[in-house]
Amino acid sequence: AMENPARVVVKVIKQEGECAAGHKVGDEYDLSKPFTVGYEKGCICPSLFYAFYPQFRILRHGGSLPWEQDKDTAHVACPDHLNPLVVALRRVSG
Repeated sequence: AMENPARVVVKVIKQEGECAAGHKVGDEYDLSKPFTVGYEKGCICPSLFYAFYPQFRILRHGGSLPWEQDKDTAHVACPDHLNPLVVALRRVSG
């Protein structure tokens, strides 16, 4: 598992208000490829990354979350409650 991590993709599926990092519905990042955490365009917001990192690790190393109907998925909300944003993490094969 640790030596052969799964490919995980994160996608913004809901966004209301003004995202400080400019994330919009449809933004997608393949977390098995190099990515940058920061506020510049094309980067993943540090607060959002921090929020989904635990679920990313679980999916990446073969685990699943008991409350998700699909064992290859995790849904996570951004910590900014005034400008709510939700991402879906998906473990994909290949």
